[in-house]
Amino acid sequence: MSFALKSEQVVNELSRIRIVPVLVLNDVESGLKMCEILVECGLPAAEITFRTQAAEAIIKEAAKRFPDLYLGAGTILNVHDLKRAFDAGAKFAVTPGFNPTVVRAAVESDFAFAPGVCTPSEVEQAHELGCKFLKFFPAEAAGGVKMLKSLIAPYKHLGIRFMPTGGVTADNVLNYLAIKEVVAVGGTWLGKSDEIAAGNWDGIRATVKKAVELKEGK
Repeated sequence: MSFALKSEQVVNELSRIRIVPVLVLNDVESGLKMCEILVECGLPAAEITFRTQAAEAIIKEAAKRFPDLYLGAGTILNVHDLKRAFDAGAKFAVTPGFNPTVVRAAVESDFAFAPGVCTPSEVEQAHELGCKFLKFFPAEAAGGVKMLKSLIAPYKHLGIRFMPTGGVTADNVLNYLAIKEVVAVGGTWLGKSDEIAAGNWDGIRATVKKAVELKEGK
């Protein structure tokens, strides 16, 4: 399957899920516990960031234990980590910024990949390399919904879709999801590192359930 078709497949899956928890996980045990909660609560997606040494192992094990969990890899900053992520079982990968070297490697390897953008120039460069699914980051710091709408406007005819991440919360998530070109949002407020470290699984579960209710309009 080609890069374009795989990216389209990711867009279709994430359009159904709508909120993708962005997780910084330090060990396999807590990572799998977090994945278990997501599946139980009806939010079957996770972006496991490559900010920790445990990320690859968590993706590999979670892919086996939770086949219904749509797993992505985040903070993919180089080609080596890109290949590690997909070898481990990631369905898609994203990164905070636009690195042409990593994008080209993803396209050549037919890996579903969404580079990070926050300017028109980056959108155009990403599109030129074949990307129609982009991460808008850092969403709130870069101007939030107003900036994203302005960024989308000149490129509506290109069919580019976005996943805003960074500063998206339970208070503003519906504003982002109301934008037609937004596939899903990155939920950095779900499964925060300090709550995971403290083992506050009940609190995390409650937050995830609230996110599910929000996206379902309850």
